Amino acid sequence: MHDMIHNGPTGPAQAIRALARYPERVAFVSDGKELSYRAAYDLIGRMQAVFLANGLGRADRLAVLTANRAESWCASVAAQASAMSITWLHPMGSLADQVEQIIDGECTVLLVDSENFHVRGGELAAQTAGSLRAVYTIGATGYGVDMIAETLSTGPAAPRSMARPDDCAILNYTGGTTGKSKGALRTHAQNSVYTSAILADFEIPATPRYLLVAPMSHVAGTKLLPTLMLGGTVYLMKGFDPKAVLATIAREKINFTLLVPTMIYVLLDHPDLDNTDLSSLELLLYGASPMSPTRLIEGLKRIGPVFSQLYGQTECYPISVLRKADHDPARPELFSSCGFPISSVDVAILDDNDLPVKSGEAGEICVRASHAVGTYWKRPEQTAELFKNGWLHTGDIARMDERGYMFILDRKKDMIVSGGFNIYPRDVEDVLSSHSDVAVASVVGAPDAKWGEAVIAMVVRKPGAQVSAEELIQLVKTRKGATHAPKRVEFVDALPMTPVGKVDKKVLRARFWAGQERQIG
Repeated sequence: MHDMIHNGPTGPAQAIRALARYPERVAFVSDGKELSYRAAYDLIGRMQAVFLANGLGRADRLAVLTANRAESWCASVAAQASAMSITWLHPMGSLADQVEQIIDGECTVLLVDSENFHVRGGELAAQTAGSLRAVYTIGATGYGVDMIAETLSTGPAAPRSMARPDDCAILNYTGGTTGKSKGALRTHAQNSVYTSAILADFEIPATPRYLLVAPMSHVAGTKLLPTLMLGGTVYLMKGFDPKAVLATIAREKINFTLLVPTMIYVLLDHPDLDNTDLSSLELLLYGASPMSPTRLIEGLKRIGPVFSQLYGQTECYPISVLRKADHDPARPELFSSCGFPISSVDVAILDDNDLPVKSGEAGEICVRASHAVGTYWKRPEQTAELFKNGWLHTGDIARMDERGYMFILDRKKDMIVSGGFNIYPRDVEDVLSSHSDVAVASVVGAPDAKWGEAVIAMVVRKPGAQVSAEELIQLVKTRKGATHAPKRVEFVDALPMTPVGKVDKKVLRARFWAGQERQIG
């Protein structure tokens, strides 16, 4: 047992401890309704009593389908405190994908935010009935036990964390931008460390007033516990409404939020932006995909010097951060960097033989960290591949400068090989989105008899803009040379997005590769 002494607190223990600290403070605000630290602490205790009374514990896994709701977060803490593990279902995922995750993840319990997912929750409960021991809903439904009603009848119970550091804590499913979604399994020892990493390396305000806009099931949710550990308040929004986001920042004096670049572009194009008081904002974290340098400069001018970029992935989060001081218009070369490694991550840029490349050369970002994933669930071959030669392979191709800043060139699988040249779509996308008429651009390779692969650009124009395909092709030729220039540009009204707000290149590529095998290095 002496090994356990070296492990720190579990995530649920951190959460229970944080909520006990400032009973009078406001933990959550949603639709104008407040939930105090004491009330959240009490709710977790009661929910845990419900789980335990039903014999749920170490052998069980809870799947959660929810919008951004305090009750759902409290339920996830109560489940983990009861030694159950959890998995977040993608709130914007398809029914088939959610069913697949429940079955593949061997979940035994389902929790549904029935206010926002009443119908879908019922479909899930029906389709996975064979594998579930219990279905709980937040609010009354015909298909589950109303968790809120149950907590009112249990009576008060102090929450206690029964989880051990080596217990399974969470099964996160990968975004699936490069293939079938995989489950990444973490123990409490691996899972709780990321909170310390976020507190150490992200410039989170001393008393956070955190606006949770993006789904809490993903990266935005990882800022929730750090906010409470600092004695702050989480303001919950159910979905991205630009007008409401701006109004809430001004009204509630929000000092911290996390957005994906596509959301920031919408705010920059919103008529209310320039008449909204955003002076309370101290930190705007962005991630999930790189931001166009041109739009970043616009953001710094119009929103302020509050931008910070985070980089990580399901397998290891966070990996690096590009801090506010790194977003300096006088040093724009850093705008295309994904940041500097956080203090608790070891990073190397390795070649195909897992040997270090020369400084400034392209290679794969490989990492070692105590908060990295332990294994892919039920996928031993892919786990072995992920950890080949003792490093976690991210699949991201980057170069590192002499100071240690990393510049992602692209996903290994997204690289286009045209006429023998390696072309990173990111390079072309940055040029295209530097044009003042372009809202967003995405570049993929399509099969080409002459070149092997041809560069194809999908472009969304800004409202009322008229830029032509020829003009954009010429712009890339001038800036990057003929090899990088798109063979064609297609104007579209919108790009397909993955549920986490990244452009879905799988969908874009599928149009061109139907029935053909794409060779990936």
